[in-house]
Amino acid sequence: MPATHKHLLNGPLRPAQIQTQSFRANRPSIAGPDVPEPPYPIPLEGVVQRGFGRGSKDLGCPTANLPDESLPDMVATVEPGVYYGYAQVLPPEGQQSRLRSEDHQVWPMVMSLGWNPFYKNERMTAEIHIMHKFSDDFYGYNMRALVLGYIRPELDYTSREALIEDIEIDKRVALASLARPGYKYTLDPFFSNRNQA
Repeated sequence: MPATHKHLLNGPLRPAQIQTQSFRANRPSIAGPDVPEPPYPIPLEGVVQRGFGRGSKDLGCPTANLPDESLPDMVATVEPGVYYGYAQVLPPEGQQSRLRSEDHQVWPMVMSLGWNPFYKNERMTAEIHIMHKFSDDFYGYNMRALVLGYIRPELDYTSREALIEDIEIDKRVALASLARPGYKYTLDPFFSNRNQA
């Protein structure tokens, strides 16, 4: 059954498990098979929304939020959790960008899809961290993201420090996973070739 906006408002069917030291100790350095397998790749697209502002301030990991209407296909296909792939930010049609040309290239990303139980969210969100230092914020810009694989389930945390540590591991796993030959998607037709290096 296709997901609807109602799915994004209901809480999780089961509470997220608590992250433990043993979970962290057994995390693999690469996630997924050597090439993406169905349901991947999953394309997402939408205008970047203002979120809770926690990524940069609380966690040192700035994120871009996609609107609800860009999520139903993915929500209907996969479980809440952390995913990896590539993303691209483009200015609104007909507007000049205040970003550098390199900011519009396709960059690796890691994405959290879920309710962020540590913060007790009441709605599902897709928060994407693009692994590139942008010259300015890009609220209102268009984002295209191609989700290529799954890293781990959504977890709850007993401390912010444990959450931050897992986020850093997620980023390393995403980069290592995307470095494999079967994950060369930066030139995929889904992305715009505008300002590509």
